[in-house]
Amino acid sequence: MPLSEHEKRQFEQIEQALRAGDPRFADAVRAADPRVHYKRRVVVAALGFVIGVGLLLAGVVVDVIPISVAGFVVMLGCGLWAVSSYRRMTGRAPAPARRYGKKRPVAKGRRPRKQAGPGLMVRLEERWRRRQERGR
Repeated sequence: MPLSEHEKRQFEQIEQALRAGDPRFADAVRAADPRVHYKRRVVVAALGFVIGVGLLLAGVVVDVIPISVAGFVVMLGCGLWAVSSYRRMTGRAPAPARRYGKKRPVAKGRRPRKQAGPGLMVRLEERWRRRQERGR
């Protein structure tokens, strides 16, 4: 639930008072914020991506394929690391994967879904059989 404007102002006042009273403690608390760590990871991953681009280009210019491949792998790894850190930083992390075979709990007041009917291929084969029988 988002905070109201009044609550945001109160938090800002508390934060300013904390910084004025004990700046070292305020810095330590800010450093413990996970968003700060994820932001740092995004910056490091972006630098790694740039290094990967440099390796890739150097490998192409020098005509050494392993250097180019290493640059591409570094770029790919850093790109994935940056995207996952950014998603966690903004709170848009993907939901954990569901294990197959386990049923999801049904919320109160909701009916469970009906089982799906026959598959597409079964329906198409049935239609085809009916057309063939009509044609005889």
